[in-house]
Amino acid sequence: MEFQIEQIRLHWLEMPLVHFFETSFGRTTRRRIILVEVSSGGVSGWGEVTCGEHPHYNEEWTEGAWLILREYLIPEALGRKLDSAADAARIGASLRGHRMARGGLEAACWDLEARLRGVPLWKAIGGGVRREIPCGVSIGIQNTVEELLGKIRTELEAGYQRIKIKIKPGWDVNTVEAVRREFPDILLMADANSAYTLADAERLKALDEFRLMMIEQPLAHDDIMDHARLQEKLKTPICLDECIRTRHHAEQAIGLGACRIINIKLGRVGGFAEAKAIHDACLSHGIPVWCGGMLESGVGRAHNIAMASLANFTLPGDVSASKRYWTRDIIQPAVEVTPRGTIVLRDEPGFGYALDMEFLESVRVRQEIFCAP
Repeated sequence: MEFQIEQIRLHWLEMPLVHFFETSFGRTTRRRIILVEVSSGGVSGWGEVTCGEHPHYNEEWTEGAWLILREYLIPEALGRKLDSAADAARIGASLRGHRMARGGLEAACWDLEARLRGVPLWKAIGGGVRREIPCGVSIGIQNTVEELLGKIRTELEAGYQRIKIKIKPGWDVNTVEAVRREFPDILLMADANSAYTLADAERLKALDEFRLMMIEQPLAHDDIMDHARLQEKLKTPICLDECIRTRHHAEQAIGLGACRIINIKLGRVGGFAEAKAIHDACLSHGIPVWCGGMLESGVGRAHNIAMASLANFTLPGDVSASKRYWTRDIIQPAVEVTPRGTIVLRDEPGFGYALDMEFLESVRVRQEIFCAP
């Protein structure tokens, strides 16, 4: 449906994590989060910019995304009439990169349109093939293997269907071996966040014996060719994450045999329009996808839930309960996982949860409001 972007408000939140989250490129204890609120006709839609505090996962980071939104995206968006939320994907199309900033704005437009239509976001994007989303968890690098095993046990007892552990050189083969020895039958995968090179192929091949669902993004964040060479050497499927930003990238990777699975992150690919295009390309080639996470607040988490209800999201994703990350989330109710290890879709308009504005304002450290002329 047609609507005009009348006002955009940026909210900068700072929220401590319940427990530190460590990957191959560092440890996070506190999240800086940008929410984008887009308004039309007195109704607001909300999106989340999912970049990290530093430009390690990709080139984006919180301060930079705020500037890109303020100086480039918002001036282009204000006063703009959109035939539908899908048109929001064209805002900022002339920029190189900055898909997470663009994706936060685009997601807010989808949420706004869903609210204006009075339908849940999952229905607006064409989802709802399944009413319960299968859930996995991502567990960061711990201080000891014993701590890791304890965390895995806790998550399995909570019902999660799949365990993902982060790996890096020195925290890989022996760690995975210990996990598989303790939990011989669980769905298990490893995520390297680009910590290896093709010279490490034999070390990565040693993981084949542990029956992993996949190894996620073992090589460089912008590489497809070396992943194709590595996949030829491995029995374990490679899942690509960081280097898949567009449908074209996905089709290149599939054509070269660089992966057998793709992780779709809403922010990384720039929003729902591109996420759906990648999803459709993978579906046509028989490549399963799943929803990755970026330590989102409840807003980004709710968007992920909607996306994960599309048909080809057949593997448990990193969409888990709010309480794994936050003592208190900014949405009501908090996202919860059933004893079956699933999240049930909600039927309320938009992303399906209410904003806890009192708490949101208490963790907000900066905001800017922009109005159409």
